[in-house]
Amino acid sequence: MSDHRPAPGTVRPRGRTERVRAAVLAATRAELETHGYPALTMERVAEIAGVAKSTVYRRWRDPAGLLAELLADLTMTEVPLYDTGSIELDMRQLAMGIHRFYANPVGRPMMLGLIAAGVYSPRAAEVLHDFFQARNEQAAEAVRHAIRRGELPADTDPVDVIRALGAAFYYRMLVTHEPVDDALVEQTATAVIAAAKAGAYRAR
Repeated sequence: MSDHRPAPGTVRPRGRTERVRAAVLAATRAELETHGYPALTMERVAEIAGVAKSTVYRRWRDPAGLLAELLADLTMTEVPLYDTGSIELDMRQLAMGIHRFYANPVGRPMMLGLIAAGVYSPRAAEVLHDFFQARNEQAAEAVRHAIRRGELPADTDPVDVIRALGAAFYYRMLVTHEPVDDALVEQTATAVIAAAKAGAYRAR
């Protein structure tokens, strides 16, 4: 008899499992808003969520795991992915979504906290890598469609286009500590689109 069970990660949890998940993520967000990532502990999150510590440890392992799932949830709702039929519009909308996310009082400190932890913690670095790998692949679908429409060269690397779009935001946040503003959104989207059309992001 064939096994028709869905693959792991393709179906949202339901019932009590989803209630526990929602409570834990809400508690994680509250702790981040109040105390920041360095002070985030599994014990405190479990206490606020009203669930057993063993449950939190079993599902999320550590604070980096909590942050990864919260980050994935927030980016899905606050940085929507677009596929409008125009690569120019798609990239500008995505750049604006990134800008809004890092203007969020939770989004920016959460990401900066995870990046800082990733310098010293292999586990945090793993979470960060996996998050960006998945997110970039999802966002790259609009670029693949643009290639099929003939808007971009056929040998364009779709993920490299998305990496380039995000790079300017992280440079300002992590290196120069300059504002991330609307001007950066327009400048970055315009530059990345022009470079992609010129063949700057050819697959290697």
